[in-house]
Amino acid sequence: MASISSLGVGSGLDLSGLLDQLQEAEREKLVPIQQQQAEQETKISAYGQLKSALSKVQSSASDLTDPELFNSVTSNVEGDSVEAAATPDAPPGRYNVDVERLATASSIATQGVDEEAVLNAGTEASIDVTLGDGTPTSSITVEADSTLSDVRDAVNESDSGVSASIVFDGNQHRLALASKETGEQAAIDSVSFTGLDGLAPDDATEIQGQDAKLNVNGIEITSASNQVEEAIQGTTLSLTDTGESTVTVARDDESIRGAITGFVDSYNDMKSTTADLTSFSSEDGETQAGDLLGDSTTRMAESRLRSTMTESVDGDGLQTLEDAGISMNVDGELEIDEEQFDEALSTQPGAVQTLFTGTEDSQGIAGKVEEELDTMLGEDGMVEGAVTGAENQMDRLDERYASMEDSIATTVDRYRTQFQELDSMVAEMNQTSSYLTQQLSALG
Repeated sequence: MASISSLGVGSGLDLSGLLDQLQEAEREKLVPIQQQQAEQETKISAYGQLKSALSKVQSSASDLTDPELFNSVTSNVEGDSVEAAATPDAPPGRYNVDVERLATASSIATQGVDEEAVLNAGTEASIDVTLGDGTPTSSITVEADSTLSDVRDAVNESDSGVSASIVFDGNQHRLALASKETGEQAAIDSVSFTGLDGLAPDDATEIQGQDAKLNVNGIEITSASNQVEEAIQGTTLSLTDTGESTVTVARDDESIRGAITGFVDSYNDMKSTTADLTSFSSEDGETQAGDLLGDSTTRMAESRLRSTMTESVDGDGLQTLEDAGISMNVDGELEIDEEQFDEALSTQPGAVQTLFTGTEDSQGIAGKVEEELDTMLGEDGMVEGAVTGAENQMDRLDERYASMEDSIATTVDRYRTQFQELDSMVAEMNQTSSYLTQQLSALG
């Protein structure tokens, strides 16, 4: 049988078009699988939204389990002489601070010399520095053939407790020495130069280092530094100028309120997310359904979390969120009674802390919520299990799709072979018919 290179050439039939139609018909078998794949992709994406919403609740609950949150304080300063930074150890209170004197560093300059002149030709020299703290004198070695810049560098590379710079006084250059720290103990007590021609202290330039002097609520305080710690317990004062200021240390209610409000908002956002994912509506004959409508995992996650939110905690103080002014409305969302909440935070701060953080022996609401969500979102939790199930179903659909494509390709190849045989057979029959027609015509 003769080989036909293109379908329909031998027979004159549109076999290529017919094969295309059959192939399209076969590929319709893929449509249900594609629809199921799209449904699973949508479901996996929806579970991602659910996990994200639950994770935000988990994070906000975790913030509330930190005892440091409820121990946090703020500091406020009235006046320009100090700045204040309070730690949780600072007791609330109001403190009058009178800065009488700032701490300063000591300094002294040398007599003027030529900046480029060699001060110790051919021999080493030394500088001896003694500080007011009673530590041994520091001896700084200056290499031979050094200029003023080399002397400066030698001082700055040493551990003498002083720094050096070069100052031009309009006529000559001077070496200026300054103590690295402020205060009387760190002040330069004496300095001597050996073997450095023309380099000697100019006593007229000496500035004595002094300690800061301040008064806190009538108590006289001295400090070698302008960073004064523990003059107020748990608070660092930064002295900036002389004068009077008032430092107020108070519990950081705004941070506490913000964390609790964030917890409530995250729960309500989660509730809104699950409502959208499980919604159903019908209008003008058209229905719209959420991506997780009827999903048991979503329903159970919301139910368990709502139940945890309404649990009580051990103790004699505030035992439920409602006791602190946080109630659940008919839609399942949390609402804050601002007046009741502010009163609880103001008059029962310890009880508010216990309500959320719990005690050594029992969990608070935030701890219970965090634990519940740890279980839900954990590797073996129901949410992760639902996601894994949807992903596994997606893998099976991908395998079915690939298998169906292979089956369709085999079927189309069989059709193509049959059509090629048909094309060749019809072509031979046409040739035979043409031959017989010619022969009969010749006989006539």
